[in-house]
Amino acid sequence: MLPARTNLIAGEACAATSGRTIEVVDPSSGSVLTTLPRSDRGDVDSAVAAARTAFDGAFGRLTATERGRILLRLSALITEHHAELAELECLDTGKPIQQARVDITACARYFEFYGGAADKLHGETIPYAQGSTVMALRVPHGVTGHIIPWNYPAQIFGRSVGGALAAGNACVVKPAEDACLTPLRIATLALDAGLPAGALNMVCGLGSEAGAALAAHAGINHISFTGSPQTGTAVAQAAAVNHVPVTLELGGKSPQILFADADLDAALPVVVNAIVQNAGQTCAAGSRVLIERGIHEQVMERLAQRFEALRTGAGIDGPDCGPLINRRQLERVQSRVDQAIGDGARVVARAAMADRAPANGFFFPPMLIDGVAADHSIAQEEVFGPVLAAFVFDHEDEAAHLANATPYGLTAAVWTRDGSRALRIAHRIDAGQVFINNYGAGGGIELPFGGMKHSGYGREKAFEGLRSFTTIKTIAIQHG
Repeated sequence: MLPARTNLIAGEACAATSGRTIEVVDPSSGSVLTTLPRSDRGDVDSAVAAARTAFDGAFGRLTATERGRILLRLSALITEHHAELAELECLDTGKPIQQARVDITACARYFEFYGGAADKLHGETIPYAQGSTVMALRVPHGVTGHIIPWNYPAQIFGRSVGGALAAGNACVVKPAEDACLTPLRIATLALDAGLPAGALNMVCGLGSEAGAALAAHAGINHISFTGSPQTGTAVAQAAAVNHVPVTLELGGKSPQILFADADLDAALPVVVNAIVQNAGQTCAAGSRVLIERGIHEQVMERLAQRFEALRTGAGIDGPDCGPLINRRQLERVQSRVDQAIGDGARVVARAAMADRAPANGFFFPPMLIDGVAADHSIAQEEVFGPVLAAFVFDHEDEAAHLANATPYGLTAAVWTRDGSRALRIAHRIDAGQVFINNYGAGGGIELPFGGMKHSGYGREKAFEGLRSFTTIKTIAIQHG
């Protein structure tokens, strides 16, 4: 068992004022990894006050260049501690160690990107009236709240907190109780990098307690939330009472559209990886594959071969697919699949368990299903597990209709050699990101990321994400 974790408030490690704790469970074995503080409103109050003090004081006085240099040093420290952080991410989330390594590399890249961008966030002057000068300045919101999910704790911490700090905001972070060990460790590295105390505060706890208190806090000026649409609605409603802007990155039911002329050798490995990555616990998971009728049989046969070759096991052993995050999620995914099968869906293929997989892990081997009605709940709702549902279309219009026939609009992919058709479909799909002959499951750090419809609003990543952590202040000077 790992040592107990603590909150980080005003640069100091501290327990919850109540003294209560939460157990963190290893998804691969079902055993307890460590404990976290079970913080409440009082702890959140302390963290917000510390952030405000930092924003009004030492952190707020830093120049953009100085902020950027701190973030660049933090990026270097994350790289220096790469092996330690990757193992923590693997144990905490259950994801395969090779994927955890990629996630830590991406986290370091976020801080590198935003460190380099901090002093390049420019305002503008506006030609207005004779004898006047008008400036539109980009200024930080002030104190930003960040509610981080359990599926990509390191990556989403980097993309959210990196942009906020670069823009000059002081942060209060509520990491997920199921998986938060890497953000907590990175926060201590931020102090080593020279970040002033209070500029980054970590408050652990349950979403219904610490998370709700943060979303509703009158001292917060902007909230970034990644998670389910249901919780996102609650966060937005709580923030609205204080007229606080919110960035919501919510769920997805992302389609992979395979036309008959697609390069299947290139497409099919990507299609499989897009649902197997992180055991399908990805907002941008490619959970639907839409196949033109003429190649349906061939595609299903080849996909089945790939699914049957996959192995599921403990993340630290480096399998193709790790466990789901907890028993509740395992039961939820199994229930969704059982319902679909009961309603006529057919299991085409399923991955196997690795020989060394622990008996008590929360494992759900990846599954390929066919024969699902387009309006069935498993085709409409986020499963958040490694379940790929196949659908058939006959023509381009039907493909576009099926792609848009869910409440979500986060990501999509179009696979075709016809460039004109690819662009036509890409323009018709309601999604924040559309990939042609590739799929990034969220895309690179340099690409704006966010959804449409029930997938949320606002953008993170890239310069667009940096701008979202600022507001515009107009200064008009009449000088004659």
